[in-house]
Amino acid sequence: MLKTLYTRLALGLFVLLVTVGLVYSVISVYTLRDYNASVNQALNRDLARKLVSDRNLISEGQLDQKALKKLFSLYMTINPSIEIYLLDTEGRILSYSADPDKIKRKRVSLTPIRTLLADRSQYPILGDDPRSYERQKVFSVTPIPSADNIQGYLYVVLRGEEYDSAELMARTGHFIEMSAWTVALSLIVGMLAGLAVFRLLTRRLTRLTKLMEAFETGGMTNRLPATWQQSRPVVRDEIDYLGVTFDHMAQRIASQIEQLQEKDALRRRLVAQVSHDLRTPLASMQGYVESLRLKHTTLSEEQRARFLDIALTEGRRLSRLVDELFELAALEAAEKKPCLEPFAPAELVYDVCQKHQPEATRKGIRLTVDGGLAQPLACGDLGMTERVLDNLITNALTYSADAGQVSLIMDSGPSGLMVRVSDTGPGIPDADLPHIFDAFYRGDTRHVGSHAGLGLAIAQRIMALQGGNIEAANNVEGPGATFTITLPLSDA
Repeated sequence: MLKTLYTRLALGLFVLLVTVGLVYSVISVYTLRDYNASVNQALNRDLARKLVSDRNLISEGQLDQKALKKLFSLYMTINPSIEIYLLDTEGRILSYSADPDKIKRKRVSLTPIRTLLADRSQYPILGDDPRSYERQKVFSVTPIPSADNIQGYLYVVLRGEEYDSAELMARTGHFIEMSAWTVALSLIVGMLAGLAVFRLLTRRLTRLTKLMEAFETGGMTNRLPATWQQSRPVVRDEIDYLGVTFDHMAQRIASQIEQLQEKDALRRRLVAQVSHDLRTPLASMQGYVESLRLKHTTLSEEQRARFLDIALTEGRRLSRLVDELFELAALEAAEKKPCLEPFAPAELVYDVCQKHQPEATRKGIRLTVDGGLAQPLACGDLGMTERVLDNLITNALTYSADAGQVSLIMDSGPSGLMVRVSDTGPGIPDADLPHIFDAFYRGDTRHVGSHAGLGLAIAQRIMALQGGNIEAANNVEGPGATFTITLPLSDA
């Protein structure tokens, strides 16, 4: 029951309204008490002076004790809410109208008395209550017999013990009734208004929850049939922002799952292809080694040497394939990080060309470099770039016919430094061009032996890590193909 946000908000609102109602009631009672005290003192500020004047308490400049006793007796009967005290100039209590058994103080402080006499507009001013050591009450006071000849004070407590008892009884019932009605009305009105507002707010959250549940039950692989932005294209508050964020997150998750599925399918295909490509040299090695073992007595020395050479060649092919697999896996997992630095591309191209010159000479292929040494500095990893050039030149020499030509052409432009490796081989079929950088792809025309085709995939990953690019195209004039690598120029 309490698991829904709407229910929790409603319960929280109920507790809040009850708390506010109780606090309001308490504050109202104390505020009303101060207000009543101020009104009472303002209305009765001259009561003490009028008692002295009306009851003829002063006779020939002296206090009439008999008249004072009559005053005490009279007001104890007709107005028990006030208490009258006679004080000397030190504040000592000389006489009073209250019950003697309940008088605890022998004197009261004159400071509030003097304050009230000095400024009668200040309310409320509380004076000492002779019935208590701690309690203070509003009062009326007048000097006697006169302000010019102060021999004492007539001190009238406006809210005596009788008044306190009656007020307590009335206030207790009134407070309970007022608090109950206040809390009840506040709770009803506030709850109705709050529940309506919460319904408006949680309605959108409920719809967002349904969208999330639909996305989850759909396996998070399909795009949402309905998105938050379709119903609320304008972001107005945090809930809209949450809905838009969920749309983007759902689209991203669906896209990532699709990519994972594609990668998983690719991984399965790669495992199958790797198994096939590893099995071929292993089977060849195993076959020739078994032939040597079974027929070593009948084979001539020349045949044994040829079998061993073939097994060794297949072993080297297998080792090269395994190395390429590890290199490709490291590049895919971003374990190999390029060390980007400025370098002179012309020197690198000439060094790589010299390294492959013996192989080109052996095959009768012309290996040339065009572009000169005055090339701008490129920014990249020198070793990785050399690895790419080695791969491209090796492929070009492999696929070029004898007496062919392989050219390395350097050029620079706004896009960066470009090195083109062009050969005079049979070219790349149009159907193979979009796939030549895929791992394990082998086109029919460019296929030689049973090479697994990892070199170009490795070259593409290396160029991407360096912020560069690699492209392939057939030559427009004449046979052959051209691979172009592009590296960003150095700012140095």
